[in-house]
Order: sequence, then structure tokens, then C-alpha cells
Amino acid sequence: MPRTLLLFIVALFAASPLGAEDAVDTASAAPAEPVRVMILGSYHFANPGRGMANMQVDDVLAERRQREIAVLVESLARWQPTKIAVETVASTPDLTLAGYARAEELLGRSANESVQIGYRLARMLDHGAVYGFDEQAESGEPGYFPMGAVVAHAEKTGRIEVIERLKREIDARIADEQARLAEQSIAESLIVHNDPDRLDADHDRFYYALLAIGDADEQPGAVLNAMWYMRNAKMFTKLMQVAEPGDRVLAVVGSGHAAWLRDLTRRMPGYELVESLPYVRAAAIASQAGAED
Repeated sequence: MPRTLLLFIVALFAASPLGAEDAVDTASAAPAEPVRVMILGSYHFANPGRGMANMQVDDVLAERRQREIAVLVESLARWQPTKIAVETVASTPDLTLAGYARAEELLGRSANESVQIGYRLARMLDHGAVYGFDEQAESGEPGYFPMGAVVAHAEKTGRIEVIERLKREIDARIADEQARLAEQSIAESLIVHNDPDRLDADHDRFYYALLAIGDADEQPGAVLNAMWYMRNAKMFTKLMQVAEPGDRVLAVVGSGHAAWLRDLTRRMPGYELVESLPYVRAAAIASQAGAED
């Protein structure tokens, strides 16, 4: 570095209005309160049919299911979230959802978990807004889960057995979960969707297995994983846009997003992950007790 430039930089800092006392005050200032984030993973109450496998669920607007959702929401309310975000695309710059103004009407006719859990809880806590933090590809783009390219490459290169094996495992998992659903409360059925060990194992087993689909010229399995990470990273960035120091943010999402969103929360400075599983289990126990009364 030229000596004249170095002297200029030294002089610039020496002339800074930040004096010695100010520097001490800045260094000793209390750190900002962390943003605490709870990721509530869920199956889709009103399944949009966009996944690799889609579970058929019963009507969550039925009286029994409404009671169970109320118990779940009461359990989550004990954490006292200050902001609630749901897997819905917001069209407003501040990410608030206009539909929340019609929450009372929607609760009686929309099965979507964003409404049944997110809107219901926000109303219970008298929140002024619910935030939408979903991210979707624009029309005509390949999307954040380009499974078609993975399958096509697997067929072309003789690796289709990898896809078929994963599909069988996923189908068996969904069939087992669906068979249990009729006998379980809503909260009980959500336990596996919020178990940290299960979430990490499923993510590694099903997403990372697709990395094997590729060759020297094309790596569609890697592209799919990269695109899926991108969608979740963008979703987390939207959470950061609405969160302030000291907030407790509850994010209601399909559990396929949970592994990445949990990882991003743990790694982001100034953020802390709060486990949802204890609250879900408490609701499951309360629902069981209510059913026995």
C-alpha cells in the first residue's frame, strides 16, 4: 500500500468522531436480544398434490379435528410467539397477508394449515398481522424441485432403480402414516413431523440420495438439491425481514422444509432455534386426555 494512502487512512480514523469513551461504551453495550424461531413442521391439511408423494387426509374442518387443532394452538400459545409466519406467498412489501383480515370467515371453510394453525393462533394472541414467507418460482421457470430432469437422467443412464427405490420407501412411509392418521389426534400425527432426529434422517436419506443421479456432463441431482436449498434460503431471508431482536417467530411449514430452515436458524448469528416437539407432544397428551373424558 502506498505510504500516502496509509497515512490518509490513519488520519481519517484519528479524526473520527468516535472517541475513546464512545469506543468503550460501544464495546460494553449489551448485545441485542436474539430472535428465537420455532419451526412447526406439518403435513398439508389441504394437500396441493405437488410433492413426490401425497398423503390423503380426512376433513380437518370436522368437529373432532377442530377440537384437536384448538388444543394444539393452545399449546403453541404458551410459547407466546410475537410473530407468526406461514407457508403462503405474500404479495405485499412487508410480507403481511391480506387474507388474515378474513380469518374468522376462512377458519370455517379453509382446511389449509396456514389458516387453521397460523391464523387461529394469531387471533388467539391478538396479533395485528400474519406474515407469508413462502417462495415459488415464476411461471415458466424450472422451479425449485426439478424432479423431472432427475428422472429423465436416471432413465437415460440406467440409474432409475435409485428413483424407484426411493419412491417405494416414500410410498411405504406415507401409507403407514396415513393408516395411523384415523386413530391419532392432529397433534399426535405431527410428532414425526417435528422430531429433530427424524427430520435430519429423512432429509439426508431422501434428498441427498438424489446426488447419485449425475455424470461428468450433467448433475441433475445436485441441481435439485441446490434449488431446494435456494427456496428454503429465500424463505429464511423473508423471516429475517419481518423479525426484530427479541422476537419469538413461529413458522408453520410443510415438514419437508424443516431440516433446512432449522439448520439456517441454528447457524445464523443473532438467532436461536426453539424446539416445537415439546409443545406438540403436550398437545397430543392433552388431546388424548380430552378424548377419554
